[in-house]
Formats: sequence, C-alpha cells, structure tokens
Amino acid sequence: SLPALAREAAEAPAAARRQLERCRDTFAYLGARLRRTPPRFVVTCARGSSDHAAVYGKYLIETTLGRAVASMGPSVASVYNTRSLELRDALFIAVSQSGQSPDLLRMTEAARAGGAVVLGFINDESSPLASLCDVRVPLSAGPERSVAATKSYLLSGLAFLQLVAHWSDSTELHDAARRFPEALEAAGKLDWWPALATLKEATSLYVVGRGSGLGAALEMALKLKETCRMHAEAFSTAEVLHGPLGLVRPGFPVLALGQEDNAAQGTRDVVQRMVELGASVHTALPVPGAQSLPTLPDLPAALAPLCQVQSFYFAVHQLATARGLDPDAPAHLRKVTETV
Repeated sequence: SLPALAREAAEAPAAARRQLERCRDTFAYLGARLRRTPPRFVVTCARGSSDHAAVYGKYLIETTLGRAVASMGPSVASVYNTRSLELRDALFIAVSQSGQSPDLLRMTEAARAGGAVVLGFINDESSPLASLCDVRVPLSAGPERSVAATKSYLLSGLAFLQLVAHWSDSTELHDAARRFPEALEAAGKLDWWPALATLKEATSLYVVGRGSGLGAALEMALKLKETCRMHAEAFSTAEVLHGPLGLVRPGFPVLALGQEDNAAQGTRDVVQRMVELGASVHTALPVPGAQSLPTLPDLPAALAPLCQVQSFYFAVHQLATARGLDPDAPAHLRKVTETV
C-alpha cells in the first residue's frame, strides 16, 4: 500500500475542489475589499512548507498587483519581543497547517497590534491562530497525518492563487484556479520516478527554479531532506550564478523546475551552463543535453510550479524507500512543530 505521504497527495484534487466551493464567497469579499482599500504592502508569516507556499504567493502578488511582499520572521515577536511593529495599512497573511506554533501566534498578535489587517490561510479551523485573524480562509485539505506535508502545501498555493485572482479580477487567474483540481489529477499521473531513481546514491544536489517556481524548488528540497535524508539545496536560477555554481562538477545532480513565463529563457540559459559543466540535470523546461522531466502541456504558468510539486510528491516516497527509509517517519521530526 502507498505511504501516507502519497495517499494524502492523491487527496489534493478533491480538497482543491472543496476549497474552491467553500471559500468562493470569502475570496469574493476579500477581492472587493482589497480593490476598494488596497494595502500599502503585504507581509507573510509562516514556517516550513507553508512558507514555501508563501514564496509562491509573493511572486503572484508582486507580478500581478505590483504590491511589495515581505516575509517576516516570527522570532521578531516571540524571541526578540519587538512590541511595536509599524504595519498600519498592511495586509498580514499567516499561513499554517496546524495554527498552533507559539511563535506564529505571537507574531500574528503583534501584527494586529501594529494595525495590519490579518488574513489566515489555516487548515485546522479550530486552532488558536484562526481566532486571531480578521478573515479566515480554511485550506480545506482535511486531516493531514503524514509528517511531510503535501496537500496542505498545494492548498496553501491555491489559496494564494485565489486571493490574487479575486484581488486583481484577472480572467486568466480565475481560469487557472478553476482548472487546478483537474491539473493536479493529471500531474499525479506523470512519472517522475525515473528521474528521482538516479538520486539513490546521491549525497547532495541542487533544486533550482525562478519566480513563482522558487517556492516549488524550496518545497522539493525540504522533502528530500525530510524523507530521503539528502542534502538538497534550493536556489533561484539567478542566485546559482552568484557563487553556488562553484560546486557544480561532472555528475553533480540538479533538478531544474520552470514555467513558461518571463523567467523561462533565463532559466534555460542557467541550466545550459550547468549541463556544460557536466552536471546531471533533469529539467522541466527542455534544454539540450539535459534529461526532460514529464510536465503537462499548455498549462497556465501560475499552475506549473504547483503541478510539478504534485508530480514530485508521487515519486519522492519511492526514493526514500529505495534509500532504506520510511517516508512517513522522517528522522527527528513530528507533525506539529511548535517553535518559540
């Protein structure tokens, strides 16, 4: 039988349909409110996979709406006891599966006190975080028992997509959100295992992406650490050129993500450079000399990073098993991580 990680990834399409149905009115209200009184800037606050979804959301908000998005570290409030945060006229978005981590709660309280409008993307609707938010959006992922998050990451990404679609009233993004459940189902049928099988003996690798694909690269690298005990580092394809390229040598493994948008050609150029240096590259954007990862044709650019993560989720448990590990029992970890 499949491990919980893969079973829960398989539940994501149905959960996405649930979110689209349940949260339609909330997002319509949010969109109208944000168009009427736009925030000066947006702040996100999250940890782990939720923070990677926030990176995806950051690029959507900045490129679609032109509003600056900053990620604030929860320790600003919980460890450094910063009591006065100037967040007047800002939109503060807290993203969490459990809604229980003390540092996230403290930071959300500080954001409210600092004058921000607080929006929560939360899976556990009865959590302490939910009660601190001005507007709550239930991720609607259902119970998630696998320590390594899957569907809550994808549903957080959908929440950001819906937020930006309603805020901008973009026909293109509304259409992408509607297509998401079906696209997830199709992505789950693509076979990434031949690519990941080449990593069975690997000790270190890069996962690279750019723009809305950077959050996906961060998420894949985290899952490789969690489930496969591999040293996987995620980088923007632009940042790779600012130093990390120095580690690339013949045989060095690279997973390269990408979507057909303004970042595509630059990503191809960097992947080509890695191929020339002898790296063993599997890439979502076709590049001569690199192995192609299976992707869905004619997919909206906003969906490509989330769908590539879904394809990866269906293969990474096989890599963990091939390395003699239980993907549902990552070393030293538990489901709800309560940092201070």
